[in-house]
Amino acid sequence: MAELAEAAGITVRTLRFYRERKLIPPPRREGRIAWYDEHHLARLRTIAALLERGHTLGGIAELLTAFEHGRGVGELLGMPGAIATPWAEETPVRLSPENLADHFAGEVTPENLAGALDIGYLAVDGDEIVHVSRRLLNASSALVAKGIPLAAVLAAGRDVRAHAEALAETFTALIREHVLNGLPDRAAGGEPLPPDEITRVTQTLAALRPIAKDVIDAELSLAMDRRLSAELKAWLPADDAPPE
Repeated sequence: MAELAEAAGITVRTLRFYRERKLIPPPRREGRIAWYDEHHLARLRTIAALLERGHTLGGIAELLTAFEHGRGVGELLGMPGAIATPWAEETPVRLSPENLADHFAGEVTPENLAGALDIGYLAVDGDEIVHVSRRLLNASSALVAKGIPLAAVLAAGRDVRAHAEALAETFTALIREHVLNGLPDRAAGGEPLPPDEITRVTQTLAALRPIAKDVIDAELSLAMDRRLSAELKAWLPADDAPPE
């Protein structure tokens, strides 16, 4: 305990107080010896940084508990609901290596596995493989079933991801400038957020979710029509080309 307190720049008495308030996890014990590690030191440095920003020990305890139990920062800042709720509606899928091979017959090569891991479609959890999204898994396997190589599907996935990030930034910029109106900066500075502002932001973001999806779906559909029409004109004789 003395070594940990010295490394953190606090007194042993302060460290005991933090332990009593459950601000740091208990040490690992071997007989009568208590062992602390880098995790405890990192927690103490986090507490010190939050205290410097004006947070109370009670608020810090709530924040740390929230992180440990998976609550979102938006909830802690008093902006629950729409802000803290993920936009994605994806269901992860757990697969055995055999299940994965069934989805992509003959295409599960080391190169394709590496590509899927790199793009974030797949992750490994013990003896299982986790796909991030059932919809993306079904779409990928359907494309492969139609004769498109999995390597090409993954390459297209990287392109789609890049465009999706750009689209998300476009909508995020609109929200940042016209909806949040500086609320994150005020919250970060410790300023209480008015309940009516929280309600307004929550309701606005909830309404924007389906609007953003409709815009993307409509624009993609129109773009596909334009592209396919141009492709058909290139393939067909002038008399057989579709009308404008």
